[in-house]
Amino acid sequence: MKNMRKLFYLITACFVLICISCKDKHEECDDFKLDRGVNISHWLSQSNVRGKARADYFTEKDVAYIASEGFDHLRIPIDEEQMFFEDGEKDTEAFALLHDALTWCRKYNLRAVVDLHILRSHYFNADVKPLFTEVKAQEAFYECWRKISSELHTYSNGWVAYELMNEPVADKSEDWNRLLNRCIEVIRELEPDRTLIVGSNLWQSYKTVKDLELPENDKNIIISFHYYYPFLFTHYKASWTPEVEYTGAVHYPGNVVLPEDLALLSPEIAGKYESWTHEIYNKDVFAENFEEVLQVARLHGLKVYCGEYGCINSSPVPDRIRWWRDINEVFTSKGIARAVWDYKGGFGIIKQGRPDRDMIDALMGICQTEKKKE
Repeated sequence: MKNMRKLFYLITACFVLICISCKDKHEECDDFKLDRGVNISHWLSQSNVRGKARADYFTEKDVAYIASEGFDHLRIPIDEEQMFFEDGEKDTEAFALLHDALTWCRKYNLRAVVDLHILRSHYFNADVKPLFTEVKAQEAFYECWRKISSELHTYSNGWVAYELMNEPVADKSEDWNRLLNRCIEVIRELEPDRTLIVGSNLWQSYKTVKDLELPENDKNIIISFHYYYPFLFTHYKASWTPEVEYTGAVHYPGNVVLPEDLALLSPEIAGKYESWTHEIYNKDVFAENFEEVLQVARLHGLKVYCGEYGCINSSPVPDRIRWWRDINEVFTSKGIARAVWDYKGGFGIIKQGRPDRDMIDALMGICQTEKKKE
């Protein structure tokens, strides 16, 4: 009888170990799946902060908080000038921070998109972009990815993806397609199964997704677009845009600008923005725009990801919350994964150190009337 009990315990233990092993194997081999995410801006990208201040800007507590809100992934923009010195050597401090973030993501069950945001040869708002005109700059771009891959290749394909470049802006789409496909070849030589996220030309516009040329039979690619429409509303009074000169009211849903809004402005400014009185945005418009992207994705049998969308904090609050709710309803109905821009910047879910509860609820599809009942 004693031997029978020992045999029973041995069989049970083996069964448990097999189950655990299978579970781990399933998790590590799972497809790279996304739903709702957050962009971690101005940390390893678009920032001059270094040392302790950079390390303190984004920590494990932030990752734990983002996971607690129900988000399932981070998009982590990185800039060439932060990750590599001018001689091409890796900045070990910056890569250590990136490794920390990826480790925290795994700990809190978040997937991660590592996004090469800005190159020394390409910034989406720069007038001159050597990336599209100089062979040396193109080779440096490919070499960036060889080095990034050498650092990150040990992370599971199911938990970390690479976004090849943020918001390419080439004079011709074929110029971007040529670089894009060569970069895919470079990474595929090193990591044949890594999920690669690919954006379209001209600031990753939904309008140019149709011009993307992608390799055949590579199913580990996700098509990405960005969405900041209507721009006058989502970037209302944004200091870095020409539209900062417009100080009249903006609205959502419906007409972005009303004739009575223009009546309060100088004739010169009113004339420049008169066309906005004919621009109408609502859920139907979002759905129509997103469908353009989905049609291309269906042709290739690929998934779609909106890697950035957002509405600046200076836009009117009630309209902004309606915009958040409407766009996320359409994302959900269309089955499109997305990452909000951003965490605690000018579009952030954190405002003045505190969560923007209305915005987060809108992003997560939480109905206010249901919350009141609770």
